[in-house]
Amino acid sequence: HVQLVESGGGSAQAGGSLTLSCVGSDYRTSRRCMAWFRQAPGKEREGVAAIFRQTPSTYYSDSVNGRFTISQDNAKKTVYLHMKNLKPEDSGIYYCAAGPGNGDPWARLSRYNLWGQGTQVTVS
Repeated sequence: HVQLVESGGGSAQAGGSLTLSCVGSDYRTSRRCMAWFRQAPGKEREGVAAIFRQTPSTYYSDSVNGRFTISQDNAKKTVYLHMKNLKPEDSGIYYCAAGPGNGDPWARLSRYNLWGQGTQVTVS
């Protein structure tokens, strides 16, 4: 049973940094697109960063481009989201997700059929 497990959330001051981790329990996630999404209260879930693990091409939303970096450590089966210069509007629950290893990573949420449990990020 494949699982994604996030960690690293917490509280930070505006302008600060946090790094989130997502561990995939199955080697098959190594051939997929891994993405980070976030959801603030009352808002829709939005994609913020994605990486195609085999290429490894990366994609970012406009709101985080230049501030967030997605990276991977294949030996550890882990994808990271390095967040710097955090803003209060970055607050929310951050989810790791796995989807197909091709196509537009932001085409639709239903591309992603494997999700982690989420980790809270609060920026004040």
